[in-house]
Amino acid sequence: MRIWFNKTFSSIHSVLGNLRQPVQSGQLILVCTHTHWTAAAFLAADETWLEPEDLTGQDYVEWCINFCQSHKIDLFWPGKEATLISKHHDLFQAAGVRVLSVADYETLSLLHNKALFYTSLSSDVAEVMDFIAVNDSDAFDRAVSELSPKHEKLCVKPAVSVFGLGFRILDVQRNSITHLLNGVEYQIPLNELWQGMYNIAQFDTLLVMEYLDGHEWSVDCAGRHGELLCAVQRKKLLLAGRGQIIDNNVEIAGMVARLTQRYKLNGLFNIQFKEGADGVRLLEINPRPSGGVGMACLAGANLARIALQGIAGETPLTPPVIHYGRRVTEINTPVVLTELAAPCPL
Repeated sequence: MRIWFNKTFSSIHSVLGNLRQPVQSGQLILVCTHTHWTAAAFLAADETWLEPEDLTGQDYVEWCINFCQSHKIDLFWPGKEATLISKHHDLFQAAGVRVLSVADYETLSLLHNKALFYTSLSSDVAEVMDFIAVNDSDAFDRAVSELSPKHEKLCVKPAVSVFGLGFRILDVQRNSITHLLNGVEYQIPLNELWQGMYNIAQFDTLLVMEYLDGHEWSVDCAGRHGELLCAVQRKKLLLAGRGQIIDNNVEIAGMVARLTQRYKLNGLFNIQFKEGADGVRLLEINPRPSGGVGMACLAGANLARIALQGIAGETPLTPPVIHYGRRVTEINTPVVLTELAAPCPL
């Protein structure tokens, strides 16, 4: 089987490595493309090619179809433009190619907008934190006034964001120069944020939320169109540098199973939770492998292979044994890029 991974996040390197582990040479051919030849995924791929840098949208979808045909791809595992590609499975099927999409187009569009996602989510599936979506300074003021009496701290985050970009805790006591001099991270002075939005008539949707100050869980999952095949919980310790614990929180396990079924999740995906004063709350569903998926697989489950078996309609003979309580971490490994053979441009 020839599997193509187009441009995506660097965590795909772990996915490629895990796909290889139980497979004899030649059974899987892993094809990888990127816009620059120093992409980390190229270190684990069988074939590497350069993508054009300037293609997006429908033009990129058409380029993908042509690439699949010219390189005899059996399964396309998309990263770049994954949401748009999920809308055009029929075009790839007509070319004899299967596409692994985590969900359908409508669901993926929903998951990328947390304001819409949180609003649509039923509490009997999963609980989310207390929040208000705002688009202007007046709405922001009202949200802060409404939420402040109920919660010790508030935070903000753009409704559309990845990697936690834009997340800030609202600081009502210190100014930005104090933050700078003391190395305070992920906080923003409330007054200065308000001043920054005061002269802007309207801005992209911002979530004003209760701040959850407890443990965080990152759950790496393999699914098959709503059926949860395997999930590994990584509990992040409050003190940095002490690794993560493979956990088995029953409440989280229940929410993961219900979310997978509710949104018909498929392939590899990640669901994040955090604990607050009122319990564990859902943060987000990431429709892609997480940056820590390699650590999750150290628990005893090769999630990439399980996802691939699900795509093929296979069921593992025995469920993997998850080593709960195992402490895991990642270390940096230096590699030489300049001596790698550069991939062929298209």
